[in-house]
Formats: sequence, C-alpha cells, structure tokens
Amino acid sequence: MADEFELWLVRHGETEWSKTGRHTSRTDVPLTEPGERQAEALGGLLGGQKFARVLSSPKRRALDTCRLAGYGDSAEIADDLQEWDYGEYEAEKTVDIRRTRPDWSLWDDGAPGGETPAQVGERARRVLAEFERAGGDVVVFSHGHFLRVLTATWLGLPPESGRRFGLSTATLGRLGHEREHHVVWLWNQPAGE
Repeated sequence: MADEFELWLVRHGETEWSKTGRHTSRTDVPLTEPGERQAEALGGLLGGQKFARVLSSPKRRALDTCRLAGYGDSAEIADDLQEWDYGEYEAEKTVDIRRTRPDWSLWDDGAPGGETPAQVGERARRVLAEFERAGGDVVVFSHGHFLRVLTATWLGLPPESGRRFGLSTATLGRLGHEREHHVVWLWNQPAGE
C-alpha cells in the first residue's frame, strides 16, 4: 500500500550561485569543492537506503550530488525536477530585483519570462504521481524552490505555501504518510562536511 512508502528529497550541494544568493534555474552551474564534499556527506545521511526509484533533475549540480551521494548508477533523469524557471531574473539576486520592483515576490509574482507558481505546482503534481506509482520509497535530487513547492503540494497546500519551507543546500527531507494524512517526517537535515 502506498502509505508505507516515503519520498526522500535531496537538495543539491553548494554552487557559487547558491552561495551568493543568485537565482539559478536553467543555467548549469557546477558544485563548488565544499558542495562536492557536502554531496558525499549526503551519501552518509542516506545510509545506503534502497529505493524503488532514484530520480534526478538533469542539471549538473543535481546529477553530481546524486553521483557523489552514491546513487548515480541508478538515477533516472526527470525534467520535471528542474528548478523554478526564473526567466529574466536568472542570475539575479532578490535584493537587486527589488531595487526596481520593491514588492516583488517569486511566490506571488513568478518571474517574467519564466514560470508562475501554478506552473511549478503542476510539475510537482506530476512528480508526486510518479512517486505514488513507484511501489516503494523514492529519492529525488533536485533544487530548493522546486522542492519547497513539491512539499507544499504533498501537504495539499497551494504552491505559494512553499515560501514557508526554508531549505538549505545539501539537505535531506522525507515526506510520507501517517494513516490517511500526508506528512513531513524530516526537513532540512544538513549533511555537514
């Protein structure tokens, strides 16, 4: 029965852009050296757990995190796990965007030329449908804003509620069931170095 299964969430390790607060979606930036060490440490957090499926965003930072954590050989690429498309705000920092749009919020406004919260929520629903069909625990290697929307969607909340789930790089989360309810079992567990 599906309520016995869990969805494990892994946010990729540090990149230069995540370290400096630059919005990173479609740009394929690599992990930093500390990010590579974090990814290896995530393997320890995962503890050799066996998964029915291992899914990864196609972006290098997620794929390298998956590989360094010890799951690269079984990874399936899932385009839906890509980060929120920041459109014209790619590579920008929120503080810089707000110089011209003081009230801008990704969670309310989306990004010009990129995705709206509803569009990211639709991708999250497709990922959750894959999880429900997997027949066992699933691990996903993905990105901060997307994983936050995925979690909100799992809990039956609108995509915009993802703003309430802060998520650092190189962290682990677990979503599951408690009886008939969708729950968060673990959130933002750091891997360390």
